[in-house]
Amino acid sequence: MANRLWWSAGDSAIEAALSLMDENTVTLSYRKEAFARIKPKNREKILAAMEEKKLHCAFLTNPVRIESDAVILKNEMDETEISVPNQRVFIFAGGELPPNSPEKTGVKITKRFGYTMKKHQ
Repeated sequence: MANRLWWSAGDSAIEAALSLMDENTVTLSYRKEAFARIKPKNREKILAAMEEKKLHCAFLTNPVRIESDAVILKNEMDETEISVPNQRVFIFAGGELPPNSPEKTGVKITKRFGYTMKKHQ
């Protein structure tokens, strides 16, 4: 099993995380204290997956560093840092980057609207 981190918890991030959770260890890093503005069916599925411990959601966290084998998350409540083992980070930032932009962790951002990285047939 590979460790995967999703930086966001919108519908696209949740759907992707749910699709990979059976073969990966999945963590969602979400800056808010609860899911906001997600579709009711996604809310139902993600809460069930969390309850069944198929994935973990780190609420009130933001990535501060991406290392070769881990992502360091900052807990916004007490400012502590948490190391999450990880091999791949998925960033679902939408059209506008949040104030805690991935660029602050050293990630180079290239905007590609309409670009397909990998097409499945």
